[in-house]
Amino acid sequence: MLAEPTRLRLLWLVSQREQSVSELAARVGAARPAVSQHLAKLRLAGLVRERRQGRRVFYTARGGHVRRLVVEALAAADHHLTGIPDQG
Repeated sequence: MLAEPTRLRLLWLVSQREQSVSELAARVGAARPAVSQHLAKLRLAGLVRERRQGRRVFYTARGGHVRRLVVEALAAADHHLTGIPDQG
């Protein structure tokens, strides 16, 4: 799930605070339907939760474990790209 760059970015954004699909689409520069599809996959994987308010849907990361997972995934990618050894 985290290998797709848009999904990883969306997960990073919703780990910071709850956001609507429209906000997320604007922040990642993608169409709302595409963002909704990515978020649906993240929800099915149990990584995000949704909250409906009228016609709007808001997403947030599903707890501290998911937030730490995102931080670790980004740190691992950074170490791989920069050649910095893992902290083991």
